[in-house]
Formats: sequence, C-alpha cells, structure tokens
Amino acid sequence: MDAMRERIAARLTRARERSDLLTALEDADLTSQVSPLMSPLVWDLAHVGNYEELWLLRAAVGAAPLRPEIDGLYDAFEHPRSTRPTLPLLPPEEARQYIRTVRSMVLDSLDGLREDRLFLYDMVIQHEHQHDETMLATHQLRKEPSGLPEPEADVTEVTPFEPERFVPGGPFTMGTDDPEVYDNERPAHVVDVAPFFIDTVPVSNAAYMAFIEDGGYENERWWHPQGWAWKQAKQAKAPAFWFREGVWLRRRFGTVEQVPPDQAVQHVCWYEADAYARWAGRRLPTEAEWEKAARWDETAQRSLRYPWGDSYLPGRANLGQRRLQPAKAGAYADGASPSGVRQLVGDVWEWTSTDFHGYPGFQVKPYKEYSEVFFGPEYKVLRGGSWATDPVAARGTFRNWDYPIRRQIFAGFRCARSL
Repeated sequence: MDAMRERIAARLTRARERSDLLTALEDADLTSQVSPLMSPLVWDLAHVGNYEELWLLRAAVGAAPLRPEIDGLYDAFEHPRSTRPTLPLLPPEEARQYIRTVRSMVLDSLDGLREDRLFLYDMVIQHEHQHDETMLATHQLRKEPSGLPEPEADVTEVTPFEPERFVPGGPFTMGTDDPEVYDNERPAHVVDVAPFFIDTVPVSNAAYMAFIEDGGYENERWWHPQGWAWKQAKQAKAPAFWFREGVWLRRRFGTVEQVPPDQAVQHVCWYEADAYARWAGRRLPTEAEWEKAARWDETAQRSLRYPWGDSYLPGRANLGQRRLQPAKAGAYADGASPSGVRQLVGDVWEWTSTDFHGYPGFQVKPYKEYSEVFFGPEYKVLRGGSWATDPVAARGTFRNWDYPIRRQIFAGFRCARSL
C-alpha cells in the first residue's frame, strides 16, 4: 500500500503542476472569457479543486464539506460555459488557496487509502488532466501570446510508410473490463468487423491544402447537408486559425507562423473531416474499425491496451504537452499497432463516423453525468488523444466525444475504405 500511496501522490502532484503552469497568468487573463465556448480559466482552476473535494474528501473519506456554498457554481451541468463569467466565482488567489487546502487534505488522507477507492483517485487525476487540455484550448483561442514554454523542436525520426494498411476482418474484443477506466469504455465485448483499409498516418496539412485548392469548401457535393449549412453560416474556408497571405498561415498560441505541410491537420470539425474523406473517395472509420486498427493483435488473437503493447512506454507517441503541436506524419514508427498503423495515440484526436453511445451491458459508474447524459446522435466519437492529452487518458479504449461542429479542440482525422 505504501507504493500505491506514493504513486497516487506523485500523479496528483504532476497533474497540479500542469494546472499551475496553465494558470500562471495575470488576474485579468484568468477572469476574462475569450469565447462563449470556453469557461474563464479561473472557473476551471476552482472546478478541479471542487471536484477533488467532492470525490476524494467527501466521497472517499467522508470529510465534511469545506465550501458547500460554491458547489453549484462549479457544477458543470448546472451552468453552461457561456454563462460562467456572470457567476460569483472565487477570485484567482482565493481559488488557488481553496485548491491548495483541498490538495493538502487529500494528501494527508492517503494514509487511510483503501484499494476499493482507487478508481476515484484515478478518476480525479484524469479529470484534472482533461481540464488541463481544455485550458490549453482556451489558451489557443486567446489572441495574445500564451507565454507557455515551447519545448524543443521534435527530433523524432520519420521513416517511410505505405499510404494505408489492411486490417483483416473478423471478431475482436472492443472495450475493456478494467475497473479503473471510465464507464463508457466498459464492458469488453466482441465486435465483428469487415476487412478494411485505413490510413497509416493522420491526414496531413499538405493533403488538406490539396482539398482546399481543389475547391473543397465550395463544392456542396462533398458535404453532409448539415455540414454544408454549417459551412455557409460560418463562412468557413479552411481549418480554424488558418488564413492565407500568399501562403497558408496559422495562429498558434498567439503566434503567427506558416502552416507546416507535414504535420497532421488539426482544428477541423467532423463535417470538414467527412467532406475531405468524401472528396478523397474514402470515408471516416467507424469507432470499431479505429479500435481494431489500434489494439488488435491478429497473431496473438487479443486486444492490447496501447497500440504497441500492454504497458505505457514514453517516446512511443506525442502526448502530455511535450510539444505544443502535432509531430510530423510518419513519426513514432515504434509506436505503431500490430496492423502497422502509426500515430493512433497522440498528435490529434481523430474523428470517427460513430455516434456516441454506451456499449452493450453499459452501467453507470460513478455518476451518469460523465457519459450517459451525452449518449445520442448529437455527438460524434473521437479516439486516440492529442499532443495535449496526458498519457493517463490515452489508452486504446479511451473515448472522447463532441458536437460535429467543434473546432477549438485539437482534433484531426484519418480515412478508411472498405474492400
């Protein structure tokens, strides 16, 4: 148990160090709202502390509430993001003091850590990292330079690759019975998938530029009817944050730079991804196809936790904010799945064609507002994580979801085709 307590404490500390980095701003920057799509950063800051108090102090150890009067302010389901600036939120310094107090009490309580409560600790750690990625999206929407430290340029070797890989048909085990994962990843169940081809790497900026240059945004034939209506209303002509001045430029964390042609395209919505796939004579993969390409080992006849195996290995994927952008297409060859598909984890979240729903036998754990309330055709599933995703939320079964019009998230895609 001592090793387990040390592991939990270290993971809590690492998540908080990241949150502190992303909120090391002047008070005015923390309290302002850069877009109705996002909360003020000070809301996210206090929210992660309130969530931690609810689950690791009140639920896990039965502690009395510290600030019960603020619970409603930081309930993500009670107040939409667009209205959060109007709430009487804790000022930045008070928010910092509150989350420090919560964290100190949580660390003190680890002496009584029970093994049957481990899921709650893992859930809270993942939750904070997920909000850290959300805060990065907020930083990207700001016009001013973020001030975030820019890691050194990626030196991962890019090796030759075939454009697509074949994935044999047949049954495979989708999902997991791991008790420490989110409810929407469970239970493990067998899915029979027809044989298909899938892109070896995500669609690159250069490939997406070809779609634009060929009039992809002007030709209704490539677009889902709702996507065409969105494009017309939005007057979209390129991915979010792109603009053209002779060459394609992008604004990345407040800095304008030329779009790197060999990186995975990001900040595209589902409708844009779907239109590109139609233009290319292909389609978006289903969620089951994506997971089979990512996890299934045909030789061993079993599903892996990660594309490269059952243990997380640093250096196999672009994860954890180690860079502030995707890597080059074709990088991380040693992180390929048994099918030979690369960069399935990290770089960009990947849109699939699948609506978000529960697996057969789905059971809520520990609360229905995490997954169940979002089930339905309004949301599309994304898989794989992005460069901004922490490894704790990058296993091969992890499921993300969002509206098909969302572009502020770090999302891209790859294509597939049937035989």
